[in-house]
Order: sequence, then C-alpha cells, then structure tokens
Amino acid sequence: MISIYALVWLGVLATQISPGPNLAAVASVGLAHGRRPALFVVTGIASGMLVWSMATALGLGVLIEAFPMSLLVLKFLGGGYLLFLGLKAARATLRGGAAQTIIPGARVLSDGQAWRHGILVLLTNPKAALMWAAVASFLFGHGLNAWYVLAFGPMGALSGLVIYGTYAWLFSTGAAMRGYTRFARWFEGVFAAAFGLMGASLLWAALREARR
Repeated sequence: MISIYALVWLGVLATQISPGPNLAAVASVGLAHGRRPALFVVTGIASGMLVWSMATALGLGVLIEAFPMSLLVLKFLGGGYLLFLGLKAARATLRGGAAQTIIPGARVLSDGQAWRHGILVLLTNPKAALMWAAVASFLFGHGLNAWYVLAFGPMGALSGLVIYGTYAWLFSTGAAMRGYTRFARWFEGVFAAAFGLMGASLLWAALREARR
C-alpha cells in the first residue's frame, strides 16, 4: 500500500507544482494583498482538495462516467470563473493597476474572502476533478477500498499546503510586493491574460464538446 500511495503522491506533486489556476490565484493575491491573504487562498485550495478526495472516494469517477454532462457543466463553471477573474484583472490594468500602495499589516482582502477565492478556484477546476477521479480509479484498481482512497485526501491536501504555501511566501516577499507596486499595471495585465486564456480555452473546449 505504501508503494502505491508513494507513486500516486508523486503524480499529484507534479500536478501541483506545474503552473495552472491554483498557482495564478496564489500569485495574484500574494502580490496584490500580501502573505496572509495568500496563505488563506492556499488553505482554500487545500480545503477544495479534501472535498474532491471525499467526492472521488464516494464515487465521483463513476458519476462522471455515468453522466458526462456533469463534467461538461463543471467545465462551463470553471471557464466562466476564470474568465471572470481575467476580466477583473483586465479592469485593474485599464485603471492603472493597484489603486493603493501596499502597507504591511493592511488587508484589503479579508481572510474569509481569500479562503473562498481559493476553494472556488479549486472546486471549479475540471482538471482537479479529473485528477482526483484518476487517483481514485488507480487506488481502486489496486484493490484498495474507499477508506484508503479517502485517507489519501489529507496527503494531497498537505502537499498542496506546502507547495502553494511556498509560492505564497515567494510572491509575498518584500521585493516581490515592491515590484508589484511599481509595475502593478503590467502584473495585472499578465494575470488578465493568464486567467482569460485559461478560462476561454476551457469554455471553448466545453462548447465544442456540447456541440457533439
């Protein structure tokens, strides 16, 4: 069992390290609002991982297989949310970036808002659903029951806390935040493009799938 867990965990680690909506969400909040809100985004992402792990242990993979429309709906939701984030960043770009200078200790984004942002990014990401469904399928395929699949969730969430927590720390250092304050318009433009492209590509894929 340990060897099976280790193999799956390596795959999850590779997914978490690679760029995507989670990293973009942590980076954007860390640069614009500081370390505390960024870390709350990370806890939201980790919470979402626990939700997906529970869902897959209880049969999400079977549900997606039986009702393909459920994944299609998730793609529309995820693409729409990412596009919404891209439009927000684009609006900030047009207005000239951050409206205020970042002051240590001052939190524009509340802890609850930051956590909610993180969990929404994770829960509306169909790639996360597919990844956890694949994890569950692999573990079930090796003879492990639902309890073992459920027990893997905290491992994935813990690695997410460490990896995205590291990103949160890096993007909220004094040098990074000073750079953001100076070049806020450019940073917001990059985030607008990143979220916009991810959202648009997801929506386009969902539309193509819906036409079939």
